[in-house]
Amino acid sequence: MFPVAAMTWIEPVDGDVVLSVRVQPRASRNEVVGMHGDALKIRLTAPPVDGAANQALVKFVAKRLGCGRSAVAIEHGFSGRLKQLRIRDMGVDEASRALLAGRG
Repeated sequence: MFPVAAMTWIEPVDGDVVLSVRVQPRASRNEVVGMHGDALKIRLTAPPVDGAANQALVKFVAKRLGCGRSAVAIEHGFSGRLKQLRIRDMGVDEASRALLAGRG
């Protein structure tokens, strides 16, 4: 588990969870690597071309959380590295445990 003093990267909003993530595209593998400022850093193998990294992010996060891709939506940051994701019908504890447990 990664040391997280204050969980400013995740917050409950209307029964959902909103995550702040920083994406590093073109990495050697898909993985959660820890914190980058107030955001959770996620490395993805996909390039930042034609939405490939965004699609890979949604797929990776949905798999880690054990939910469908339709439950994960990018709210802000479609073209940047810093993104805000909304996860429907999930609690902060459940989401943080799933995302921070282990690596890869």
